[in-house]
Amino acid sequence: MPSRATALRLLVESALTGRVTSPFDDRVRQALETAPSAVVPVDLLTGGLPRGGLTEIYGPPCSGRTSLLISALAARTAAGEASALVDASDSFDPASAETAGVQLQRLLWVRCRNIDQAFRSVDLLIQGGGFGMIALDLAGIPPQVVRYVPLQVWFRLRRTVENTPTIFLVIGQESNAKTCASLVLRLEARAARWRQTSLNAKEVAQHAPGCLLKGGRIHAEMIRSRAKREAGAWMRRDEIFMRAGGDSTDFEMEIAGNEWCSLRSQRDLEGGVGKR
Repeated sequence: MPSRATALRLLVESALTGRVTSPFDDRVRQALETAPSAVVPVDLLTGGLPRGGLTEIYGPPCSGRTSLLISALAARTAAGEASALVDASDSFDPASAETAGVQLQRLLWVRCRNIDQAFRSVDLLIQGGGFGMIALDLAGIPPQVVRYVPLQVWFRLRRTVENTPTIFLVIGQESNAKTCASLVLRLEARAARWRQTSLNAKEVAQHAPGCLLKGGRIHAEMIRSRAKREAGAWMRRDEIFMRAGGDSTDFEMEIAGNEWCSLRSQRDLEGGVGKR
């Protein structure tokens, strides 16, 4: 006599006959397709942003998360893909984004008043389809508010975006999607470099506003990567270092063997990777 579990399994399979093939069997996963973020070291580190998956980039303020978001939007719109930005705190600056290369005519900006509106908007956009990238910016929402989002909400969004060409990118202060994310990248600001406006060191010391920000160092750590796991590579935490300042951006990445690569941003990069 079959057990209750076996009977239940047969009941579910018969109910889904004609709609779902082998519901209890693991689905055959296709090769994970990715798209560049337009920041070369990040693409070398992660392999790009996965399509049909959830990418989570998180870190404290001034950690470079918004710069990565704008760079990814610029790359997708430049490639002719329609993109959507769900702005949970209404903090997006279109003028700065356009200066950074975002083609606003291909960007749908959804301005939200709270986190509930943001998640409802994302759900509708993913189900509607037609977007190369959908970004959810939760950086301006307090972490304690985002923590109350149930895990099943992240799981449902991940399931909805699966088997689509859409990149679902989430920006926040903490990691909340957990194992629902195909790629998780943590950013952290390191030492800043300052430029003095006066040759008089004593005068600069007395007047702090006389120092201008010349650049900074950002630490990026890959916490999770479905692409590397599917490729059969060992999971480990990689690191890159980005240095920004002036009209252009320089990036540095530490690779195996203590070699260093010195790169330009995607906007300035015309050739390959220059080693030093």
